[in-house]
Amino acid sequence: MRLSDAFSAASDSGRAALVLYITGCYPDKESFPGILATAAEYADIIEIGIPFSDPLADGPVIQKASEHVLAAGITTDDILDALGALPTPLGKPMAAMGYWNTVFHYGMEAYATRCAEVGISGVILPDLPPEEADEWLEIADAKGIDTVFLVAPTSSDERLQLVAGKARGFVYCVSVTGVTGARTDLPPELGEFVERVRKFTDKPLAVGFGVSTPEHATSVGQMADGVVIGSALLRAIDPAATQEQRLASVRKYLEPIRKALKGD
Repeated sequence: MRLSDAFSAASDSGRAALVLYITGCYPDKESFPGILATAAEYADIIEIGIPFSDPLADGPVIQKASEHVLAAGITTDDILDALGALPTPLGKPMAAMGYWNTVFHYGMEAYATRCAEVGISGVILPDLPPEEADEWLEIADAKGIDTVFLVAPTSSDERLQLVAGKARGFVYCVSVTGVTGARTDLPPELGEFVERVRKFTDKPLAVGFGVSTPEHATSVGQMADGVVIGSALLRAIDPAATQEQRLASVRKYLEPIRKALKGD
């Protein structure tokens, strides 16, 4: 299933798509498949974080989760293997969110091939400049993998036009000038920013960074095609809790978020 299909299905149901970020193999290999399956009950797209030691866009919550996974010796291959070995298909497209250093050292062809093998439909690479992405795009396109680029409120019109031409799947609209992380309020100028991006593309627009509450989901869902939530969801996954407690916590957090988006 392609990323665009998930947006189309959500739109047909009269709502924005819900994109949920989970750090790969967090909090551990054994618990990860169950958490993933539970999140997939609410999500339209699952974003899998590939931990990196020097992240560009990750806020403190995602950094902490990544450090937890890296300290346990989890590798990129471990995460991809876990996705390929899921006991039950999620039934939702997955996008791998990581950094170019990982792809470069893994090898572009090898990384794209492996992602395709385990059912990943897209990749999000915050530090891959679109000006330098052509070689990767050719490889990823050939494997049926969408490459998602990010735009920020500070992006110029020229930059927005460039990204719009390179993006596949959807365009990731960063709500703030900064890193990921749950915030109390969304920027008042967010709607204006989203409308500015729309002038340059007819691809779906998803808003992330700072979205954490049902009220946020309602607001973003009225202006964009997708709502991205990561840090707030990770906070519901306590490594010290039992798996039963974690799954209950994930459901408790996601149910009002999903209801806030209305639709089916």
